[in-house]
Amino acid sequence: MVFKRRTPRTYFEAFAETFYPKGGWRRALWYVVYRVRRLPDPAHKIARGIAAGVFTCFTPFFGLHFLVAATLAWVLRGNMMAALLATFFGNPITFPFIAAISMELGAWILNRPPLPLPIVLSAFSDAALELWRNFMAVFTAEPTRWGSLSGFFDRFFLTYLVGGLLPGFATAIAFYILSTPVLNAYQKARVARLKKKFAKKREKVEAKRAASKQIDGDSQSHARAEE
Repeated sequence: MVFKRRTPRTYFEAFAETFYPKGGWRRALWYVVYRVRRLPDPAHKIARGIAAGVFTCFTPFFGLHFLVAATLAWVLRGNMMAALLATFFGNPITFPFIAAISMELGAWILNRPPLPLPIVLSAFSDAALELWRNFMAVFTAEPTRWGSLSGFFDRFFLTYLVGGLLPGFATAIAFYILSTPVLNAYQKARVARLKKKFAKKREKVEAKRAASKQIDGDSQSHARAEE
């Protein structure tokens, strides 16, 4: 394959890079910013996609964030690629804060006692592992087990979902308001640079044509003079 790695990553390397990318988080952030700036859609559509991706980070649909972000971007008529890139707002650095805020707010709205963050993370991890094992059990002789999911959706998932709506919506709106003028200004500046670059190339081409015509004219004059 053309894009296949020469030396495949080990499972440990793949797991480690989910917490700290090979080039560092700063390089990963600049890559996302660069890709967003190069998107061809108008600024307001890209900003809608960014808002959709950021909002998705506040939902408990872990493993489905790309699908949720793309769906929201489609509903909002935003840029889907921007939505997918914006899901990187949710990363191992920000997720603990997002989870803590969502669970605390959700517990307050539903009038439930707050749960410590380590218990929340452990519950989501156990639920994901059990779902995967039950999925694999469809193709094997292993029995399905639903112990970790008993009470999970009501106690953890629903609390996270309800609590994440308000901060997710507020953060998405903030990103939309901030990114729209920035993207608009960047696109205008980029168009101006491209026009300037095109004008310079055109001047060079015209100068070469003028020089070529001058040389042809001099050659013809010299030929006539010799005759």
